[in-house]
Amino acid sequence: MIYLQIQELISARKAKWGRRITLTEVADSTGISRMTLNRMMRLQGYNTVTDHLDKLCTYFECDIHELVKFIPDNKHAISQARAELRLSGNAD
Repeated sequence: MIYLQIQELISARKAKWGRRITLTEVADSTGISRMTLNRMMRLQGYNTVTDHLDKLCTYFECDIHELVKFIPDNKHAISQARAELRLSGNAD
């Protein structure tokens, strides 16, 4: 699953820039609506467009890997572990 680390970047930039950063400021600066930003922050696996990612990276002055994090879901991780066991010859 893809996780957008917007809240983490807001917190990090507050410390770095030494000032308060609101979601309204991010919305106004990027042209992304507050509602969309809120969904991006709250909904796991939110499907967004690359234009939004580009605007957020520009605003936060960050690379994409600071904004986007991949977290394997449990099904995928279990399937991968089983496949690795089969390849190693340790399968049941």
